[in-house]
Amino acid sequence: MKEFPQSFLWGGATAANQIEGAWSTDGKGVTTADLQPHGVMGKMEARIPGKENIKDTAIDFYHRYPEDIALFAEMGFTCLRVSIAWARIFPLGDEREPNESGLAFYDRLFDELSTAGITPLVTLSHYEMPYGLVENYGGWANRSVIGYFEHYAKTVFTRYQHKVKLWLTFNEINMSLHAPFTGVGLSENSNKGEVYQAIHHQLVASARAVRACHHIVPDAKIGNMLLGGLVYPLSCHPQDMLQALQENRSWIFFGDVQARGAYPGYMQRFFREQAINIEITDHDKQDLQHTIDFISFSYYMTGCVSHDETINKNAQGNILNMIPNPNLKGSEWGWQIDPTGLRILMNQLWDRYQKPLFIVENGLGARDSIEPDGTIQDNYRIQYLNDHLVQVSEAIEDGVEVMGYTSWGPIDLVSASHSQMSKRYGFIYVDRDDNGLGTLSRIRKQSFYWYAEVIRSRGLSLKRNCE
Repeated sequence: MKEFPQSFLWGGATAANQIEGAWSTDGKGVTTADLQPHGVMGKMEARIPGKENIKDTAIDFYHRYPEDIALFAEMGFTCLRVSIAWARIFPLGDEREPNESGLAFYDRLFDELSTAGITPLVTLSHYEMPYGLVENYGGWANRSVIGYFEHYAKTVFTRYQHKVKLWLTFNEINMSLHAPFTGVGLSENSNKGEVYQAIHHQLVASARAVRACHHIVPDAKIGNMLLGGLVYPLSCHPQDMLQALQENRSWIFFGDVQARGAYPGYMQRFFREQAINIEITDHDKQDLQHTIDFISFSYYMTGCVSHDETINKNAQGNILNMIPNPNLKGSEWGWQIDPTGLRILMNQLWDRYQKPLFIVENGLGARDSIEPDGTIQDNYRIQYLNDHLVQVSEAIEDGVEVMGYTSWGPIDLVSASHSQMSKRYGFIYVDRDDNGLGTLSRIRKQSFYWYAEVIRSRGLSLKRNCE
């Protein structure tokens, strides 16, 4: 095992709506995430006065961030991915002037990270937007939301230009195809044309944010963020091969637009054959030419596809409903574990774009238990992360340029899919259960010490015992 590059960034990844809590504190507005008490797999629900959503407090990072950052620094983090809650800055989304209290909170957060020697990687919109933009404008279906997002992006770029040099636009932007309310503020029964039009507006907004970042913070880098939904053909039947190609194109096209600056021909054919008419102006086409500096992505699992629709329809186990691979084992939540798939995906992305890659989410959700002696022996998580990091090392040896790795949920947080605390990802245990009960105290797991050694040794402590 060779050392990872000296410049490689090590750390973890979080999202504001899953860790911060303080959902209405200091002038923050209501977000779409606040109206999804059961996570992205649930429906939008009106808030009931006096009824608490588990994300209303989450793990109270809003008030406890100095303690948590100290723990990250103890592990040796050189990077922490966080997101800004858009509604902390513009509570309704369409205000001219920002909320100073919200801006001040992130000033304090970034200053704390700087003191700890940790580089912030900041996502502008991570599975949430001000609900006011949905209620008053119809979400991303309305072209005017492009301008409101651009104003928000320019505001935070200007405010934090000396504190943040790494930015991402939209988290897992391709998830809008599977969860429209979460991604673009549309109802779950929206038709394909409506969803793709909203997605187009978001892609234009992302490109405008790239342009603004390059202008306001010229020494910064800004990337996109994809859900790495790699699928394999279930068999070597040519039609299965073709089906896999088409399924992978359904999500990789977001990267094509953001990295290459235009819609690829295969998507134009898809729109024609599906009778989807997207309004794309000449100005939009010019905007889209402002392309990202690097490709960031999440990676949790792979799956299979078949040209047999009966088999496809019976796929279960995750939000993408991919066919399980008979050669792989799954997690407690049915997510298949495929370290080699990460190397395959990294090589495919590098070959396709020739832009640096950043793995900004990867991890294992599992039920952790506290032993009688107070320890948490999460060797299953250590094994998962070890095996995936070995494959990152292999991809680097293949010639792939990799900026860094931020594991998902370095501290236990509220899961996105079903708003559970019991689905834990962290190196740090948080005493809170699915009913919101617990002291919120923090406990180092066995993986805490393991990851600290991986970072200290720049990967030399990894065990090459997978596959």
